[in-house]
Amino acid sequence: MLSLESLFCHVDDFCQWFERQWQQQLLGEGRQKRRRSGSLCLSEIMTILIAFHQSAYRNFKWFYTQLVCRYWRNAFPGLVSYNRFVEWIPSALIPWCGYLRQCFGPCTGLSFIDATSIKVCHNRRIASHKVFKPLAARGKTSVDCFFGFKLHLVINEQGELLNVLLTPGNIDDRKPVPQLLQHLFGKVFGDRGYVSQTLALQLWKRFGIQLVTKLKRNRKNRLMVLSDKLLLRRRAIIESVIDQLKNISQIEHSRHRSPVNCLVNLVCGLIAYCHQPKKPSLLIDNALPAFA
Repeated sequence: MLSLESLFCHVDDFCQWFERQWQQQLLGEGRQKRRRSGSLCLSEIMTILIAFHQSAYRNFKWFYTQLVCRYWRNAFPGLVSYNRFVEWIPSALIPWCGYLRQCFGPCTGLSFIDATSIKVCHNRRIASHKVFKPLAARGKTSVDCFFGFKLHLVINEQGELLNVLLTPGNIDDRKPVPQLLQHLFGKVFGDRGYVSQTLALQLWKRFGIQLVTKLKRNRKNRLMVLSDKLLLRRRAIIESVIDQLKNISQIEHSRHRSPVNCLVNLVCGLIAYCHQPKKPSLLIDNALPAFA
């Protein structure tokens, strides 16, 4: 976890540039309006929420009332009540999305892709759930069925995020792959859920990307480069990243009361992971010198 001062400096540098560009792109209504500044600026709101996802707290209300209001009063002199702070959270969704894009790592030519479920309620409450009813959908994983969304991830061998995409739970894992990989290059390793000759040819012709997956059990064997075969065995690195996103950054829980707050929680969790100093990584420089 970064220190509070370092985290605030990173966020504030982005907000000073983003807010100027954002205000120039907003469409007006033809009449002048006052722009009153709040007690907390945008960078302070973002810093508090990112720090929550980096902490060991599992409840934001307890985190804000017991830690921030008690011990961080000197760092944030304009603190407001918990209810007022929660009202300000949705207004920062667009800046968070822009800041997340800035936190992505560089593409090195070796990437790993996977998708994970984001459940919004227990399966017993699907019929009575109303918050995400027009947005979420029933999906199925290799473990069980769920109601919610799918988070599609692409990472490099250093565990850094390269791109993310959120879709309803009933979307096939292979459908958003071209959109995820349109700015990448090299080889992408995935599980058996991405097996598709049509998709592999499309990625190779459009982007020059080679999609490497394991074969399904009912298909004939084929020749594979030894380095690709070894890297397929290390594909579990993205499973470790997903595990940290869910258990440390808390991108998934079933207590959301609005779709906007769900997106804010998801984006903040991804940003908190990007600021994590130690990430799951592969030491392939010595093991596979051909990729250096």
